[in-house]
Amino acid sequence: MKLKITRSFSIKLDEQVKYIAEDKPQAARAFKSKLINEVKAIPQMPFKNRKSIFFDRDDIRDLIIQGYVVVYKVNKPEDSIEVFGFAKWENNPFK
Repeated sequence: MKLKITRSFSIKLDEQVKYIAEDKPQAARAFKSKLINEVKAIPQMPFKNRKSIFFDRDDIRDLIIQGYVVVYKVNKPEDSIEVFGFAKWENNPFK
């Protein structure tokens, strides 16, 4: 499966990494590296993670890493996965 990363996901991730780096630059680099590796592993088992709490759909999943939620959509017809959400502490980050 092809992995697609949206611009909005990239922007939110970069903002969070910059925030973490203000106090702990090494922790920020380690967090980003771990998150990227976990995201790259999604195509191997796309339905491994829980059904999203933000959407009532089976094809949208939540990957949880250190309290952060990475939201992605599995598109079987296109044989792709779109990573589009990144949240922490937000009730509905998509509004």
